[in-house]
Amino acid sequence: MNQGHKQTISIRIVSCAFIVLALAIFKPFGLEVWQWQAYIHLLGIFALGLFSCFLTEVILKYVVRMPRSYDRGVSYIISRNLRFQCINTPLVSLLICLYRHFAMSSSRGLQIPSNVFSLTNYIETLVIIAFLSFAIGLYWRFKFRSHYLAAELEETRLLNEQLKKFQKEASTDPSHPFPDSPMGGEEGVPKVSPRGDLEGVTLTGATNEHVSLKISDLLYIEAVGNYVKVCQLHDGEVKTNMLRATMKQMEDTLQSYPMIVRCHRAFMVNLGQVDQISSNSRAMQLIMRHSHDAIPVSRSNVSKLKNLLG
Repeated sequence: MNQGHKQTISIRIVSCAFIVLALAIFKPFGLEVWQWQAYIHLLGIFALGLFSCFLTEVILKYVVRMPRSYDRGVSYIISRNLRFQCINTPLVSLLICLYRHFAMSSSRGLQIPSNVFSLTNYIETLVIIAFLSFAIGLYWRFKFRSHYLAAELEETRLLNEQLKKFQKEASTDPSHPFPDSPMGGEEGVPKVSPRGDLEGVTLTGATNEHVSLKISDLLYIEAVGNYVKVCQLHDGEVKTNMLRATMKQMEDTLQSYPMIVRCHRAFMVNLGQVDQISSNSRAMQLIMRHSHDAIPVSRSNVSKLKNLLG
């Protein structure tokens, strides 16, 4: 059993224990007439709660198509937990209501009408469980958000450290090794490639227009309709040029320069010109030097960027 499974099980046990403890304190459902036998019924409700949690996990994974994952960020986890509560609360309320009907509707020959199954009793059970679920949900929401925001801040700090190291090695070592599969290149590049900082390259499109620049001066390329916008540093100032071309053409032209990577469907960036990486629960962005533009990194390319930076 991996750490994720253990954490999920412990969360469900703590949540069910919290609800049972609240029921033991406030004694709804006629628990006060059962005396010591009330504890047996509380154990039965605890078992029903765990079973309901397990069933809800199955529904989320195979019906709603939201598998448990701690790698998709805090927004996904909070959204999944919300759906978990929306499914689990009416389900466990129904199970408890049935338990009340079959196991708690009579005591020592005395009938307890308030535990007989009915729509009123179901609504009563649903309101009580919903309130307790809301309370425990707030606790886990705060805990998860605090935990994952702290983890994201730490990961962003490490990524920025790796970025600076990556840039330094690439600028000082002409034979700096690069991964086999950088972002955007289906065919990849060799592991050892010349730095090419001082090389000039000419970008051409469907017309006679072209843009000539040094690779080290290129900031990023953005797809704009049927054109691409080339943002570069020229004589110390940021300059943009428009070419009638596709991103595929730009990729083919620049595939021999490992520092130029595809980070988004509409963007290619020069990692040597990235000032810092900004990341939160919603998205990752690359803040460019000189222009200070924030270039988005698509979700499908986040892991590739992390692998590229080591």
